[in-house]
Amino acid sequence: MNDERAPLERIADALEKLVPGTQPPASWTDHPAYVWDGAQARPVDCIQAPALDLLRGVDAQKETVLGNVIRHAAGHAAHDMLLWGARGMGKSALLRSSIAAAQTRYPGSIALVQVAQEALSGLSGLFSRLGGIDRQFLVFVDDLGFEEGDASSPRLLRSWLEGGVEARPGNVRLAVTSNRRAIVARHMSEQDDPINPRDAVDDRLALADRFGLSIGFHNCDQDDYLAIIAGYAEHYALEWEKADALEWSRRRGARSGRVAWQYVTELAGRAGKAI
Repeated sequence: MNDERAPLERIADALEKLVPGTQPPASWTDHPAYVWDGAQARPVDCIQAPALDLLRGVDAQKETVLGNVIRHAAGHAAHDMLLWGARGMGKSALLRSSIAAAQTRYPGSIALVQVAQEALSGLSGLFSRLGGIDRQFLVFVDDLGFEEGDASSPRLLRSWLEGGVEARPGNVRLAVTSNRRAIVARHMSEQDDPINPRDAVDDRLALADRFGLSIGFHNCDQDDYLAIIAGYAEHYALEWEKADALEWSRRRGARSGRVAWQYVTELAGRAGKAI
């Protein structure tokens, strides 16, 4: 009998090695950040974020976001946040940096949980897990936008933010970045409803209204762009010239924190340095 089973056992062992094993559930108290895929969490051991003092040209936004995250980390009343506006102006970087600062002030008290838009349908499952953990969480959805004609997803998000039976638990706050203030795209045709021209517009704006803080980010002017570069260049001991920095932005066709960082990366490469 044993001789007959041995080959079968060896085959079974080989097949088990070919199939990825089930990962054990992530501990929600041991890591500074997580990525939620809609069904399970993957822990992140280190949050990649610039120092807060390197984020320039967004001083008012920085004060508001950092203050809210610090309050949440301390277990005090805090808002869900919508960070909207120009691309490349540091919306997601500011969130990551604020979480890192809060973790320094209150070690172990708060974690960042990033959720991709395609995993939004799994938010209810995420909330049910986080609600039972003795820790604060900031659930982060980056670059949120909805497809034309998608009415169910915005309504679900509104329900999670406020008033729904599956609303986020008290130890969780949501932070969303978007290029649009209203998140959902709007069109001039919304004004052509012959019955009630305000209904469609109000329904789309209602999602943005659910966030306690709505923080706008705008394209930076030349002075802010140069100030951002100056801060990074000083931090990394890089030499640079104003004319060269402006030429870089002209070739890119934009001035933003992202373009400034790309120029700093170019400077470091020219100097043979890693950053």
